[in-house]
Amino acid sequence: MQAISSYLDYSGRDDLLSGGVKMVSLDGAAGPGAHRVWTKRVGNNHALKVLVLHGGPGGTHELYEAFDSYLPAAGVEYYYYDQLGAGNSDKPEDPSLWELSRFVEEVEQVRAALGLDRDNFVLYGHSWGGILGIEYALRYQEHLKGLVISNMMSSVPAYNEYAENALMPEMDQSALTEIKAMEAAGEIENPRYMSLLLEHHYVQHVLRMPTEQWPEPVQRGLAHLNQTVYVTMQGPSELGIAPGATLARWERTADLGNIAVPTLVVGARYDTMDPAHMEMMAAKLPRGRYLYCPEGSHMAMYDDQETYFRGLTEFLLGLVGPQG
Repeated sequence: MQAISSYLDYSGRDDLLSGGVKMVSLDGAAGPGAHRVWTKRVGNNHALKVLVLHGGPGGTHELYEAFDSYLPAAGVEYYYYDQLGAGNSDKPEDPSLWELSRFVEEVEQVRAALGLDRDNFVLYGHSWGGILGIEYALRYQEHLKGLVISNMMSSVPAYNEYAENALMPEMDQSALTEIKAMEAAGEIENPRYMSLLLEHHYVQHVLRMPTEQWPEPVQRGLAHLNQTVYVTMQGPSELGIAPGATLARWERTADLGNIAVPTLVVGARYDTMDPAHMEMMAAKLPRGRYLYCPEGSHMAMYDDQETYFRGLTEFLLGLVGPQG
């Protein structure tokens, strides 16, 4: 994986802002409007508007283009959104920006700029986006109609324990030893490092397809990952979150009972995340629901697609139906 390219840099180019695209100016420590983030609306439904929080950190909206095959036909309006440092948004080189609390405030500014409110606003977060979605709901749930936490546990320590005790023992142990040695030596840019992860972990737990068959939006999105943001907040791999990363101590399981809005939690059998933990999360949420993808992994929206989108659309449409 490489740092994000500038293949579609809309920053400062308002001549390209069409087709539902809107640049949102952010206020923060660097001053009002110092940075801008990219959003794009798809569909039109005044009662149901979903803001998509991508994974990473440092990923892009591109990974979620599978939504285009399902959500428009269901009548769901949704917004792609590249977080600061990602994809088509500004990419400042200030390391102080890569903090969870700042991202929460960024989401709130994006919500306000897009005119989303408790009558229509559903927040969807996948992976790191699930962490961000939980934090947003705990801070600003008065603005939410619903929440989706996809393929993310509510505890990083529990996630790391699952990786250590359940996933790593199943790996080729010689490959695991080499991966850990390269991480300890800081050799994460070595092509062999990612090659080992892809062969021995990613195709089993991140996306269960041979890498040459990974859908084009996935390959494009991973190629545009901002490595600096990713490593700072998560660490170099999906084998848990590194001890020195900014998310290493994140823990919100005890607070799930404070999220009162209808919430869908999505887990998958082969995920990097523990599906039993995610089922527990749904039980702790006052209005929680659990969607299990028996053939899926961390990207169940691709490798268990029918199950994933059937459950997601049923939940979303239920929010505007008689039971919403």
